[in-house]
Amino acid sequence: MSKYILALDQGTTSSRAILFDHAGHPHASEQQEFRQIFPQPGWVEHDASEIWASQLGVMQKLMKSSGVAVADIAAIGVTNQRETTVLWDRATGEPVANAIVWQDRRNAALCERLSEEGKAPLFQQKTGLVMDAYFSGTKLRWLLDNVPGARERAQRGELAFGTIDSWLIYKMSGAHITDTSNAARTMMFNIHTREWDQELLDILEIPASLLPRIVASSGIAAHTHAELLGAPVPIAGIAGDQQAATFGQACLKPGMAKNTYGTGCFMLMNVGQKPVASKNNLLMTVGWTLANGQTDYLLEGSAFVAGAAVQWLRDGLGIIRDSSEVEALASSVSDAGGLMFVPAFAGLGAPYWDPYARGTMVGITRGTTKAHIARAALEGVACQNVDVLAAMQRDAGMPLTELRVDGGAARNDMMMQFQADLLDVPVVRPQVTETTALGAAYLAGLAVDFWSSLDEIASQWRMERRFEPAMSTDERQGRLHAWQRAVERSRSWIE
Repeated sequence: MSKYILALDQGTTSSRAILFDHAGHPHASEQQEFRQIFPQPGWVEHDASEIWASQLGVMQKLMKSSGVAVADIAAIGVTNQRETTVLWDRATGEPVANAIVWQDRRNAALCERLSEEGKAPLFQQKTGLVMDAYFSGTKLRWLLDNVPGARERAQRGELAFGTIDSWLIYKMSGAHITDTSNAARTMMFNIHTREWDQELLDILEIPASLLPRIVASSGIAAHTHAELLGAPVPIAGIAGDQQAATFGQACLKPGMAKNTYGTGCFMLMNVGQKPVASKNNLLMTVGWTLANGQTDYLLEGSAFVAGAAVQWLRDGLGIIRDSSEVEALASSVSDAGGLMFVPAFAGLGAPYWDPYARGTMVGITRGTTKAHIARAALEGVACQNVDVLAAMQRDAGMPLTELRVDGGAARNDMMMQFQADLLDVPVVRPQVTETTALGAAYLAGLAVDFWSSLDEIASQWRMERRFEPAMSTDERQGRLHAWQRAVERSRSWIE
């Protein structure tokens, strides 16, 4: 019997490989950061070849450092930064341009034009997504329009499009596929029929021949080339990072929700096996499709900047040397000294969807120190989630009883307590915070009978700490009022 599932977690700033055992515990892991490319304001790119090299590197390094034999691996699960768009040459397997990252706003004007033409309601009805530069479809359109010869080559069938899952699996196996959770983030996929939508492709002027075949999130979809690990291994789990984290947090029943504090903040709630149309500017997205065809849907609200705010304190301002120092610095003052920080570096996500908002600090005085700035940054990240949760509870028509949390910043006790205080809901942190990779492992393991059922997966979830709300109603309302005033000052800043 195989002992492990290998999870590949390809994130926005690093590629990781983690081996999980039967108990759902990480056995060993490797990680490697890669370059962030900022060609001009509002643009964010990655070198897709560098992503592949880093992911292959950590996978092979992990096998060597852990001493685990390829025969001990039952399957591979892949999870990925979503919406990041790669266009490559089918013959050579080489990208024709840098990947356009989910944070990139260069296609905001195209989204605005489509909205002005009255197309936004059609896209929302079919895809569950709002018309925003965040998603892959308009990024792909930009590449076809701006990379010399790309449109002609695409029409001849020479090029392939994929989100990062497709790109990695193509490099690992030669298969050109994506799962329903990633397809649901492209603006080209109909969440009701669970197929690519020709009407939307025509509006975006995208040839269908570019697109990957859609497969289930859990099910043997391909096998790796033998030379990568020494023998072929089934690729049996695929999910976008936030859907994978929701699965890894065992939010498997309607009304269960989690929030991931990664580069951005992503709150998702399971609403069951029928999509719920959002009336509050949230996204309705596919959570996962199991091998038996069962598809769960999620309501999602995203804030584009969370951990990225801490990176900015480190790299942009230089007020910390390492991200791990931020909690001690922020805790060295009892409050933010009246400072409000809106981390809208790449615009505002749900429920505002304002690509022209920008990061804002309000309330600076002569007494403001770097500790106040650090605390205000952490509080600003938490404040964003209040707006999202309020919209989510209105859409779902069900109150949240607790919020499960994960991601790097979820280890910050000060911020988690502040989050519970602001939301007035208990915040619960699991023992295993690598929930994104764990979700991909669970999806792969289910497909090869490494785990027997959803019930077995749910039974493995364990709490590490529960943060109970402790803030008075008056103080909470005062803080949220100040936050709303600061948000208004950040909005529509770019004219």
